[in-house]
Amino acid sequence: MTELLDQGAAAIAAAVRTGKTRARDVAEMAIARVEARNGQLTAIVDFDPAEARASADAVDARRKQGFDGAILGVPYTVKDTTWVQGRTVTNGSLLYKDFKPPRDAVAVERLKAAGGIFLGMTNTPEMAAKGHTENKVYGPSRHPMNPALTPGGSSGGAAAALAAGFSPIALGTDGGGSGRRPASHCGVVGLKTSAGAIPSPFGFGGAYGPLYGVTAPMGRTVADSKVAFEVMAGPDRRDPHSVALLDIPPPASPRVAVSPRLGLGVAVDPDVMAAFEAAVARLRAAGWRIEEADVAWPEETSETAFAAVNSSASALLYGRHQAADGELFGDNISGLIERGRSVPGTDVVAAFRFADACARSVAQFFTEYDYLLTPTTTCVSWPVEQVYPKVIENREVGPRGHAAFTPLFNLALVPGISIPCGTGRDGLPVGMQIVAPRLHDRPLLAMAQRAEMALA
Repeated sequence: MTELLDQGAAAIAAAVRTGKTRARDVAEMAIARVEARNGQLTAIVDFDPAEARASADAVDARRKQGFDGAILGVPYTVKDTTWVQGRTVTNGSLLYKDFKPPRDAVAVERLKAAGGIFLGMTNTPEMAAKGHTENKVYGPSRHPMNPALTPGGSSGGAAAALAAGFSPIALGTDGGGSGRRPASHCGVVGLKTSAGAIPSPFGFGGAYGPLYGVTAPMGRTVADSKVAFEVMAGPDRRDPHSVALLDIPPPASPRVAVSPRLGLGVAVDPDVMAAFEAAVARLRAAGWRIEEADVAWPEETSETAFAAVNSSASALLYGRHQAADGELFGDNISGLIERGRSVPGTDVVAAFRFADACARSVAQFFTEYDYLLTPTTTCVSWPVEQVYPKVIENREVGPRGHAAFTPLFNLALVPGISIPCGTGRDGLPVGMQIVAPRLHDRPLLAMAQRAEMALA
């Protein structure tokens, strides 16, 4: 018999709502799983069973008084970049190793208000700045299917916790694929929301602003990501960038495009491409009308085209701390700081102009199509000792070669989601990315549920 914790957020909330079980019972299931496996995975890095039990008991007491919520009694985790009042939130850095936020992030406020049970903080690379989850504070996170592998990053701890069954939903972030790629590697679901869909007025702030780096509702299924999204989404007057989403159904006969290499000659390992193409064939067999088409990207487009902003922002935010203590940061952030110190201002302006050109190109593409399908990643998970795979499809690639399919859609401000679509070598998960126009997050989720059913 499938345990309630594996039946999804809606089933858990319904069982607690009707009194079939208690939030405390669900919390105990989750706690037992974390205690049994987390030592091997380092998915959760700040875990207090007593707090989870107290939170569950409070939900049970309030339910008896008539309280209800969309995630009543549902355990959730929060990435160690997002403020949770009273918890240690390090941003994966020794710079913040003792930091306790003065308040909750808005997304966390809303999860708590909806009856969720906070289970713990999940691991992230330093400043969430690479696709491999390890840092000087907690060390590496490991893949639940094979602890010798990385779960990816930067929401790698969140994805690993989901895949290990610790909770049905997780709060991640996505500034260049950080929610989608680890979801792909771990066989779960990661939603990159439209810019402004989930308010974020409180917190560390992304290195390059609140529009490109967004909150990522993650789940074991699309339905779980959707319920988390609906709890967290919606404008907040404290956040000038927050927006209202379009509440429209997906089109009855959607125009779907597929771009296997993004129109950029992206290197993709054969096992990933085979799994992706097989999934597209299954969608066509299920009646989807899909044609090949690529976005008309600006000239010299690549996954590194925004690098000048990332490095210069790192120099601005952390340069003085590095100058005071050279051992404070890992190699990745130290390298970004050093490069950022010499980036010309004209390169930064050019990067922001490139981002605007990307947004316009993608917007134009979506006048002809409703959805775009791509692989989520160019390879499956790799050994945990390696920061990134150096060879993909027998080609040498740089540190972002594994990430080629995701960051351009952050620059375009549009929503995208990764869903499992098959397996590659050694049975490792492969993800399909589905992208939609900006503010079409709800139609995207509905379309992703259709795809999930067709690929089941």
